[in-house]
Amino acid sequence: MSADSVHALGEPHKHVVHIDDEGSKTGMWLFLFTELLLFGGLFLIYGVYRSMHEPSFHHAAAELNVAMGVTNTIVLLTSSLTMVMSVSALQRNQVGRSMGFLIATLLLSAVFLVIKYFEWSAKYSHGIFPGNDHLAELPAGEGLFFSLYFMMTGLHGVHVVIGMAVMLLVLAKIRSGSVAAGNFRMLEYTGLYWHLVDLIWIFLLPLFYLTT
Repeated sequence: MSADSVHALGEPHKHVVHIDDEGSKTGMWLFLFTELLLFGGLFLIYGVYRSMHEPSFHHAAAELNVAMGVTNTIVLLTSSLTMVMSVSALQRNQVGRSMGFLIATLLLSAVFLVIKYFEWSAKYSHGIFPGNDHLAELPAGEGLFFSLYFMMTGLHGVHVVIGMAVMLLVLAKIRSGSVAAGNFRMLEYTGLYWHLVDLIWIFLLPLFYLTT
Protein backbone atom coordinates (compact mmCIF):
# COMPACT_ATOMS: atom_id res chain seq x y z
CA MET A 1 0.00 0.00 0.00
CA SER A 2 1.38 3.38 -1.00
CA ALA A 3 2.02 6.29 1.37
CA ASP A 4 -0.76 8.24 -0.37
CA SER A 5 -3.20 5.40 0.31
CA VAL A 6 -2.24 5.25 3.97
CA HIS A 7 -2.65 9.04 4.23
CA ALA A 8 -6.06 8.87 2.55
CA LEU A 9 -7.21 6.17 4.98
CA GLY A 10 -5.95 8.18 7.94
CA GLU A 11 -7.83 11.36 7.07
CA PRO A 12 -11.36 10.09 7.82
CA HIS A 13 -10.16 8.80 11.22
CA LYS A 14 -8.81 12.24 12.13
CA HIS A 15 -12.08 13.78 11.04
CA VAL A 16 -14.13 11.42 13.23
CA VAL A 17 -12.01 12.28 16.27
CA HIS A 18 -12.58 15.98 15.59
CA ILE A 19 -16.33 15.45 15.32
CA ASP A 20 -16.37 13.43 18.57
CA ASP A 21 -14.45 16.17 20.35
CA GLU A 22 -16.84 18.85 19.15
CA GLY A 23 -19.79 16.65 20.07
CA SER A 24 -18.52 16.17 23.62
CA LYS A 25 -18.06 19.94 23.98
CA THR A 26 -21.60 20.57 22.76
CA GLY A 27 -22.97 17.91 25.09
CA MET A 28 -21.15 19.40 28.06
CA TRP A 29 -22.41 22.91 27.37
CA LEU A 30 -25.97 21.59 26.97
CA PHE A 31 -25.67 19.81 30.32
CA LEU A 32 -24.42 22.98 32.01
CA PHE A 33 -27.29 24.91 30.42
CA THR A 34 -29.87 22.48 31.86
CA GLU A 35 -28.27 22.94 35.29
CA LEU A 36 -28.59 26.71 34.92
CA LEU A 37 -32.25 26.26 33.98
CA LEU A 38 -32.82 24.12 37.08
CA PHE A 39 -31.34 26.61 39.51
CA GLY A 40 -32.70 29.55 37.53
CA GLY A 41 -36.20 28.19 38.10
CA LEU A 42 -35.50 27.87 41.82
CA PHE A 43 -34.15 31.43 41.93
CA LEU A 44 -37.36 32.60 40.25
CA ILE A 45 -39.50 30.75 42.81
CA TYR A 46 -37.44 32.30 45.59
CA GLY A 47 -37.94 35.77 44.12
CA VAL A 48 -41.71 35.34 43.91
CA TYR A 49 -42.04 34.15 47.51
CA ARG A 50 -39.68 36.84 48.77
CA SER A 51 -41.79 39.55 47.15
CA MET A 52 -44.82 38.10 48.96
CA HIS A 53 -43.15 37.75 52.39
CA GLU A 54 -40.27 40.21 52.36
CA PRO A 55 -40.32 41.14 56.10
CA SER A 56 -40.41 37.46 57.11
CA PHE A 57 -37.58 36.61 54.72
CA HIS A 58 -35.44 39.37 56.20
CA HIS A 59 -36.17 38.18 59.72
CA ALA A 60 -35.36 34.55 58.88
CA ALA A 61 -32.15 35.47 57.05
CA ALA A 62 -30.89 37.17 60.20
CA GLU A 63 -30.77 33.73 61.83
CA LEU A 64 -28.22 32.40 59.32
CA ASN A 65 -24.49 32.52 60.02
CA VAL A 66 -23.15 35.11 57.56
CA ALA A 67 -19.52 34.40 58.54
CA MET A 68 -19.92 30.74 57.54
CA GLY A 69 -21.60 31.69 54.27
CA VAL A 70 -18.86 34.15 53.34
CA THR A 71 -16.13 31.72 54.41
CA ASN A 72 -17.62 29.02 52.21
CA THR A 73 -17.70 31.50 49.32
CA ILE A 74 -13.98 32.16 49.75
CA VAL A 75 -13.34 28.41 49.95
CA LEU A 76 -15.21 27.73 46.70
CA LEU A 77 -13.60 30.63 44.84
CA THR A 78 -10.19 29.33 45.91
CA SER A 79 -11.15 25.86 44.72
CA SER A 80 -12.03 27.32 41.31
CA LEU A 81 -8.54 28.81 41.16
CA THR A 82 -6.86 25.51 42.03
CA MET A 83 -9.00 23.75 39.42
CA VAL A 84 -7.86 26.23 36.74
CA MET A 85 -4.25 25.69 37.80
CA SER A 86 -4.72 21.92 37.61
CA VAL A 87 -6.00 22.10 34.02
CA SER A 88 -3.25 24.54 33.05
CA ALA A 89 -0.54 22.33 34.58
CA LEU A 90 -1.79 19.24 32.75
CA GLN A 91 -1.83 21.10 29.44
CA ARG A 92 1.87 21.86 30.04
CA ASN A 93 2.44 18.16 30.85
CA GLN A 94 3.19 18.94 34.51
CA VAL A 95 1.38 15.85 35.78
CA GLY A 96 2.52 16.07 39.38
CA ARG A 97 1.49 19.72 39.73
CA SER A 98 -1.84 19.01 38.04
CA MET A 99 -2.60 16.20 40.49
CA GLY A 100 -1.52 18.38 43.41
CA PHE A 101 -3.84 21.21 42.43
CA LEU A 102 -6.69 18.75 41.84
CA ILE A 103 -6.16 17.25 45.30
CA ALA A 104 -6.20 20.80 46.71
CA THR A 105 -9.55 21.35 44.98
CA LEU A 106 -10.88 18.16 46.55
CA LEU A 107 -9.71 19.23 50.01
CA LEU A 108 -11.32 22.65 49.63
CA SER A 109 -14.54 20.96 48.54
CA ALA A 110 -14.43 18.85 51.68
CA VAL A 111 -13.88 21.99 53.78
CA PHE A 112 -16.99 23.51 52.18
CA LEU A 113 -19.07 20.48 53.12
CA VAL A 114 -17.71 20.40 56.68
CA ILE A 115 -18.63 24.07 57.19
CA LYS A 116 -22.06 23.41 55.73
CA TYR A 117 -22.46 20.42 58.07
CA PHE A 118 -21.81 22.57 61.14
CA GLU A 119 -24.16 25.24 59.83
CA TRP A 120 -26.95 22.76 59.24
CA SER A 121 -26.28 21.11 62.62
CA ALA A 122 -26.82 24.46 64.36
CA LYS A 123 -30.20 24.78 62.66
CA TYR A 124 -31.06 21.18 63.55
CA SER A 125 -30.28 21.81 67.22
CA HIS A 126 -32.82 24.65 67.18
CA GLY A 127 -35.46 22.48 65.54
CA ILE A 128 -35.23 24.26 62.21
CA PHE A 129 -35.15 21.57 59.56
CA PRO A 130 -37.62 20.10 57.02
CA GLY A 131 -40.36 17.98 58.54
CA ASN A 132 -39.96 19.35 62.05
CA ASP A 133 -43.02 20.70 63.85
CA HIS A 134 -41.15 23.82 64.95
CA LEU A 135 -40.52 24.78 61.32
CA ALA A 136 -44.21 24.35 60.57
CA GLU A 137 -45.09 26.60 63.51
CA LEU A 138 -43.01 29.51 62.21
CA PRO A 139 -44.74 32.38 60.38
CA ALA A 140 -45.54 31.40 56.79
CA GLY A 141 -42.80 33.52 55.25
CA GLU A 142 -40.09 32.25 57.61
CA GLY A 143 -41.12 28.66 57.04
CA LEU A 144 -40.91 29.22 53.28
CA PHE A 145 -37.49 30.84 53.63
CA PHE A 146 -35.99 27.93 55.54
CA SER A 147 -37.67 25.36 53.28
CA LEU A 148 -36.11 27.04 50.24
CA TYR A 149 -32.82 27.39 52.11
CA PHE A 150 -32.55 23.68 52.86
CA MET A 151 -33.78 22.65 49.41
CA MET A 152 -31.49 24.93 47.40
CA THR A 153 -28.36 24.66 49.52
CA GLY A 154 -28.98 20.92 49.85
CA LEU A 155 -29.27 20.52 46.07
CA HIS A 156 -26.11 22.56 45.69
CA GLY A 157 -24.41 20.29 48.23
CA VAL A 158 -25.38 17.25 46.15
CA HIS A 159 -23.69 18.90 43.17
CA VAL A 160 -20.56 19.45 45.27
CA VAL A 161 -20.48 15.75 46.19
CA ILE A 162 -20.95 14.75 42.53
CA GLY A 163 -18.13 17.10 41.55
CA MET A 164 -15.84 15.53 44.16
CA ALA A 165 -16.65 12.04 42.90
CA VAL A 166 -15.82 13.06 39.33
CA MET A 167 -12.59 14.71 40.51
CA LEU A 168 -11.53 11.47 42.21
CA LEU A 169 -12.22 9.60 38.98
CA VAL A 170 -10.21 12.10 36.92
CA LEU A 171 -7.39 11.99 39.47
CA ALA A 172 -7.17 8.21 39.05
CA LYS A 173 -7.14 8.60 35.25
CA ILE A 174 -4.37 11.20 35.42
CA ARG A 175 -2.36 8.85 37.62
CA SER A 176 -2.86 6.01 35.12
CA GLY A 177 -1.98 8.26 32.17
CA SER A 178 -5.32 7.95 30.36
CA VAL A 179 -5.90 11.66 30.99
CA ALA A 180 -2.79 13.59 29.98
CA ALA A 181 -1.49 16.65 28.14
CA GLY A 182 -2.71 15.34 24.79
CA ASN A 183 -6.06 14.24 26.18
CA PHE A 184 -7.08 16.64 28.93
CA ARG A 185 -10.73 17.17 27.96
CA MET A 186 -12.12 15.15 30.86
CA LEU A 187 -10.31 17.37 33.36
CA GLU A 188 -11.33 20.49 31.43
CA TYR A 189 -15.01 19.47 31.48
CA THR A 190 -14.77 18.67 35.18
CA GLY A 191 -13.42 22.18 35.67
CA LEU A 192 -16.33 23.68 33.75
CA TYR A 193 -18.78 21.81 35.95
CA TRP A 194 -16.96 22.94 39.07
CA HIS A 195 -17.02 26.57 37.98
CA LEU A 196 -20.80 26.24 37.55
CA VAL A 197 -21.09 24.87 41.10
CA ASP A 198 -19.13 27.88 42.36
CA LEU A 199 -21.24 30.29 40.29
CA ILE A 200 -24.47 28.91 41.73
CA TRP A 201 -23.16 29.41 45.27
CA ILE A 202 -22.24 33.02 44.46
CA PHE A 203 -25.93 33.56 43.71
CA LEU A 204 -27.08 31.64 46.79
CA LEU A 205 -24.95 33.77 49.12
CA PRO A 206 -26.80 37.09 48.63
CA LEU A 207 -30.21 35.41 48.33
CA PHE A 208 -30.01 33.79 51.76
CA TYR A 209 -27.17 35.27 53.77
CA LEU A 210 -27.09 38.91 52.69
CA THR A 211 -30.79 39.64 52.48
CA THR A 212 -31.05 41.24 55.94
